[in-house]
Amino acid sequence: MHLHTSYEIGGPAQLYALPASQAEIIRLLLFALEHDVPWMVVGKGSNLLVSDDGIPGLVISTDAYHKLTRDENYISAFCGVSLKELCEFAQENGLSGLEFASGIPGSVGGAVFMNAGAYGGEIKDVLYCSKALHPVVESLSSDNPVLHIKAEEHDFGYRSSAFQSKGWFHLSSVFKLEYADPDEIKAKMDDLHQQRWSKQPMEYPSGGSTFKRPEGYFAGKLIQDCGLRGYSIGGAQVSEKHCGFIINKGGATAKDVSDLIQHIQATVLERFGVELQTEIRKVGRW
Repeated sequence: MHLHTSYEIGGPAQLYALPASQAEIIRLLLFALEHDVPWMVVGKGSNLLVSDDGIPGLVISTDAYHKLTRDENYISAFCGVSLKELCEFAQENGLSGLEFASGIPGSVGGAVFMNAGAYGGEIKDVLYCSKALHPVVESLSSDNPVLHIKAEEHDFGYRSSAFQSKGWFHLSSVFKLEYADPDEIKAKMDDLHQQRWSKQPMEYPSGGSTFKRPEGYFAGKLIQDCGLRGYSIGGAQVSEKHCGFIINKGGATAKDVSDLIQHIQATVLERFGVELQTEIRKVGRW
C-alpha cells in the first residue's frame, strides 16, 4: 500500500480492486458482505496511515471510477477524480468557488467524506448534492440501490460528514459554482499554491495536516511551543517548516509515525491540557 498513499508507507492489502463502474463497485461490495470479508475504500490515500502489516480483507480503490462533466455552473465529479483535476476543470470552464481546494491532495470522494477545507473554504460551501450506496445486501440488491443525498443531508461538520457516521459509499457529487474570469481564478489558485509551498513541507511525503484544529488553538503552534520542531522517531519527523505536519523524512515506518503522533499528543496534553485529535486515519493491522 506504500504505492497508494501520500505517506509512501504501508504493508500489502490482502485483496485490492480497481472498479471502473458502479456495477463493479456493487458486485465487490456484495462479494465482501456475503462472504464476511472486511473491506474499505481508498481514494488517493492522502490522509491514511496504513499499518506496516498491511490491511486484511478487500481494499477498493476509486482511481478507475473517474468522470467529470459540466452543466452550466454545475460540475459533476465521480469519487475517483482528484481535487487537482476538479479544480483545474472548474478554472478552465470559468467557474469559481473551488480555488481553496486546488492544492489539497486527495480525491473528490475523500474530500466529501471529511469535508476537506483550506484557506477559509470547505467542501460544504460548494457541494450541491451527492450519490452514494448504502453497503448492506438488501439495499445493494434492490432495483434502485443509489441514494440521492441533498446538501443538507450530508451533516457536514469540521472534517466530518454523514459519510463517516452512516457508512455510505460515495459515488459522485455535484458542485454549484459561480461564473468568473478564468484568468482571475487561475491567479488565485497560483497564489494559494505559492502560499502552500512556502509554509508547508510539500517536498516530503506526508499525510497532510496531521491534527485537527483544537478549539481556540492551532495544533502547529502548540507543538512548536512544546519544543518539538524537528523531533524525530525513526524516519518520521515533525516538520521544521510547519509543526502541524509529520513527514516521512526517509524510510519511515507506520510505527514511527504512530509513535511520534502519540508522543506529540502526550506532550501537548501534559503541557497545555489540550487533547489533539488526528486528521489522518490509521487503517490496517495494528
